[in-house]
Amino acid sequence: MSTAAHTPGPERAREVRRVLNVVLGVSLVLVAGKTAAGVASGSLAVLGGAFDSGLDVMTTLVAIVLARVAAQEPDELHPYGHEKFEALGALAMVAFLSISVFELVRTAIERLRHGGEERVDTWLGAAVMGASLVVGVAASEYERRKGRRLGSELLLADAAHLRADVFVTLAVLVGLILVRFGWHGADAWTALVVAVLILRTGWEILRAAVPVLVDERAVEPAEILRIARGTHGVESAYDVRSRGRQGARFAELTIVVPSEMGLEDAHEVSDAVEQAVRERLGARHVVVHVEPRSAAPAEVAEVPGRAEEAP
Repeated sequence: MSTAAHTPGPERAREVRRVLNVVLGVSLVLVAGKTAAGVASGSLAVLGGAFDSGLDVMTTLVAIVLARVAAQEPDELHPYGHEKFEALGALAMVAFLSISVFELVRTAIERLRHGGEERVDTWLGAAVMGASLVVGVAASEYERRKGRRLGSELLLADAAHLRADVFVTLAVLVGLILVRFGWHGADAWTALVVAVLILRTGWEILRAAVPVLVDERAVEPAEILRIARGTHGVESAYDVRSRGRQGARFAELTIVVPSEMGLEDAHEVSDAVEQAVRERLGARHVVVHVEPRSAAPAEVAEVPGRAEEAP
């Protein structure tokens, strides 16, 4: 048996934290601006937008803490590393999104029950929400691109939460404009539509995070088998397993070598398989077990046409 491990680059961890710090600064500015505008204009919708941006601040703070934890080296308690804390942070984002949806729906229904009437300074509210919309779109796109480049579930989840905040801001802006033209219930109905969009965002985050947390298969076994069987000296392979996210995958397999192969040669073949799997799948940790043909299960002991490749 042989193992190979690649420690996640510290530069990636620092870059993730840098992105989160930038987003935190943007969220603090949005909270301050929306709160001031909400109080000055008397708009409950704008104050609701400030509350949602406040949740962005909370989620980003949580993300910063979890990013630091996820960047730690493997230790005695976490021998496979701490990367799953990123996925755990993504689930925290879903919880915060749920709070946003609840408050949005509650406020919209309450306003509809009272006829949707609201006396506000719509021009001031619309100006602030318009500026917030531009800033929010830029920040969410920046974080999304960084998250994809770095392969970070945490950044992608936080970017999704920022996009949800953009939808909320857009709903408030549209509602204020329509209220200005006499449709007082427009902002409430728009808010309900936005709540559905936010729920969809939460579902997408869950679909990405849960497989990592429950160790769902990361790569099709057939793909790893093809790589192993394409290595000189390997007659067959079986018992293939994989898990983890892109950039931090773990793989394990057993290869079958000719019974007459020496220990040193078998070790070299194992190293070659490890290297091939790491390079072609982007795996960070690969474990290869070696079995002689005589000890392998009968159904995988030999692949026709492969025996001549053995040394």
